[in-house]
Amino acid sequence: MRFSPILSFYIGRQFLLSCLAVLAFLIGLVLLFDVIELMRRAASRPEATLSLVFGMGLLKQPQMVHLVLPFAVMIGGMATFWRLTRSHELVVARAAGVSVWQFLTPALVIALLLGIFEITAFNPLAAAMYGRYERLQDDLLLRHSNPLTVSQNGLWLRESHDERTTVVHAAQVSQEGAELRLRDVSVFVLDRDERFEHRIEAAAARLGEGHFDLDRAWIMNPGKPSQYVADYRLPTTLTLTRIQDNFAAPESMSFWELPGFIAFFESAGFSAHRQKLYWQSLLSFPLLLCAMVLVAAVFSLKPNLRSGGIVTRLAGGVMAGFLFYFFSKLVYAMGLSSTLPLMLAAWSPPVVTGLVGLASLFHLEDG
Repeated sequence: MRFSPILSFYIGRQFLLSCLAVLAFLIGLVLLFDVIELMRRAASRPEATLSLVFGMGLLKQPQMVHLVLPFAVMIGGMATFWRLTRSHELVVARAAGVSVWQFLTPALVIALLLGIFEITAFNPLAAAMYGRYERLQDDLLLRHSNPLTVSQNGLWLRESHDERTTVVHAAQVSQEGAELRLRDVSVFVLDRDERFEHRIEAAAARLGEGHFDLDRAWIMNPGKPSQYVADYRLPTTLTLTRIQDNFAAPESMSFWELPGFIAFFESAGFSAHRQKLYWQSLLSFPLLLCAMVLVAAVFSLKPNLRSGGIVTRLAGGVMAGFLFYFFSKLVYAMGLSSTLPLMLAAWSPPVVTGLVGLASLFHLEDG
């Protein structure tokens, strides 16, 4: 039987409305808990007014859409298929010769389009708002600013202590394993009042445990002759991990900005593994939403309502969603630690989930 466009549009509209309703409900819950947590953290900050805290919570929510949308698609799909089955609409469609794959097609197309829209159009807005949220959090709650800047002129590091402030500039940077090497290094040391104390010029430097090892350094004090030191040790609290963590989070960069940032980050001498993994996970996101539709169909499509087990199947669907979330987070963490290859860590959760959904539907429909 040829699938009717009217029936296709009807199923697609029901699915989309259900997904949007569930998404709105989940985002409302997330916003409530985020605002409560921000109020707890800002309790000792008199400048953190309720309107400011609520605004910070709103700034974070577009990014949270990316996290809860797969669950919204799964729950919305289960609600749609269950409602259509209970009202006998899908039963009639099956009796007319419509297969499960035909009435799943509209939902899969909607999920695919939702995923493409989310990463290409909605993600830039979410990234900009999340970047603003992180800056407010740093300034208001954490009370620190980013000590690191990378530009075409090299790497700049700023570190403040109780007695002095140290500014380090390197024209070239390279990361060799867990070691950071710098070339053409300039160090500016300021006192607690931000007044210049002295300057150090070195041909190369290496970031060690709690110190910079400067090679062929010249120490220049105002009004004194320059002093040459073959090996000079400069104390620091910076580490390679801390330096990398102070770069902008990949969630604060849009889908379109990430490739350029990755190329620039690597040209600056750093590993962009974290940003690459996040970008690949964005690329796999539409496939993930389609996989969640298949999972929803497994637990909500059953022509014979008299067989019972409704609550069991709905609970099974929710449990499957949590298992998928745990699996995806575990694989993503293994990808971040380079235990798994980058592509495998980004694409295996949606591929495995989709294959399990397909296999289950084949078993239920074709025996």
